[in-house]
Amino acid sequence: MKKDKSLFDQLSKLTTEKRNRRSDRIDTLSTIGALRVINREDQTISRAVRKEIPYIAKAVELVVDAFRGGARLIYVGAGTSGRLGILDASECPPTFGVDPALVQGIIAGGKKAVFESQEGAEDREGDGAQAMRKLKVHRKDVVCGIAASMRTPYVIGAMREAKRSGAKVIFVTTNPRSRFRDRQFKEVQKLVDVAICPEVGPEVIMGSTRMKSGTAQKLILNMITTVAMIRLGKVYGNMMVDLRMNSHKLEERARRVLMMATGVDYDTASEVLDNAGGHVKTAIVMIKANIGLSQARARLKRHKGFVRLAIEKEYRK
Repeated sequence: MKKDKSLFDQLSKLTTEKRNRRSDRIDTLSTIGALRVINREDQTISRAVRKEIPYIAKAVELVVDAFRGGARLIYVGAGTSGRLGILDASECPPTFGVDPALVQGIIAGGKKAVFESQEGAEDREGDGAQAMRKLKVHRKDVVCGIAASMRTPYVIGAMREAKRSGAKVIFVTTNPRSRFRDRQFKEVQKLVDVAICPEVGPEVIMGSTRMKSGTAQKLILNMITTVAMIRLGKVYGNMMVDLRMNSHKLEERARRVLMMATGVDYDTASEVLDNAGGHVKTAIVMIKANIGLSQARARLKRHKGFVRLAIEKEYRK
């Protein structure tokens, strides 16, 4: 078994690797007792994320700029972090009607690692760089590295290659910002445009970053893509209006959204959606502005897909 005292010392200083004294006797508790301990710890996560909102906002601005420029958001991680990136990326097309290439998730060890742990894959820094080259990452893209420990070689390799290509780099870790600013991470600091560092504290089970760290990461990734999509006009009010009607559930959801947005009945919603080619945004503008298909499409184009502007700004003229 290979020894690496420097890595041992580095890990021992990370908050995510420390022992949680509030759960140090969890193995003696009843089922209810253990669940209560986990739940109490989970309640600290949203507070930790809230403190990072100014940095999350900066990340969103980078992503919005990339999307408007026809570029991509690419998540990179290993283990839980990688799976969470893939999860968020895979949910963007059905939720917001975007091309699957717009938001992508890359995981150390490839597709197999999504379903089976490939622990050694995270240590191969060169593989992370190669993944970026394979995707032809360029200066307009945004790469988001996700690493609870701040030191995952695969993620660092990907971020280094992304930086070399001129891309903007976001870094999501669950160790405190003070640790990120430590001298031992100075090389990582040089790669990062925006660091998001929610301090979730030690895990309930020491080192199991699929728990609080993973929950915090999921919250942050959801926030980044959701607000970026809002900024791109993918939402009207608080409703998804760019969804794709490629299942019976989504067809009925589209009708319900149209009914709620305009006040029409089920049959009318169905008829207008059919006339609009299944495009919810167009159907909303047709009904709210009382105009035909071609006019609604023209308004949406003029206002870059923003439903509210297509209705309200035209009324003010």
